Amino acid sequence: MSIANLERRGTDRIRAVLPPLGVAVAAGAVFAVVGAVDPNEPGHYPSCPFLWGTEKLFGTGLFCPGCGTLRTIHALAHLDPVAAIGLNPLAVATIPFLLFWWGRWLVRSWRGQPRRITLAHPGWIWAFLTVVIVYWVVRNLPFGAFLAP
Repeated sequence: MSIANLERRGTDRIRAVLPPLGVAVAAGAVFAVVGAVDPNEPGHYPSCPFLWGTEKLFGTGLFCPGCGTLRTIHALAHLDPVAAIGLNPLAVATIPFLLFWWGRWLVRSWRGQPRRITLAHPGWIWAFLTVVIVYWVVRNLPFGAFLAP
């Protein structure tokens, strides 16, 4: 293999890992901003549209599956995993899977392997969707109040 081919291969690898690295930079920026700007203080972030809508329209103030995620990220940024789990356990449980998929994307990009069209087997995606819906319903029932943020 010639030096020109090695240089091209190195450049191709760097170019291939730019998208996963860009996602990592964006996620890190979000993590840093939410860690620095406390979502527990009113006025820093908009209210959840689902929570706001159910309060205004029905007077119930139901929580969506994502309610508490900003405060969860803030707690994780301040190294408080117990508080993070108390705010949104589903978000905390999802983080290792996101890191795994991001790592797999990075490695496949570095190796020059083709991009996968599917994230996971459809059965796993349907199972996750079912967990999210069950979580959404249970956290709004009286016996699931411990799941509310």
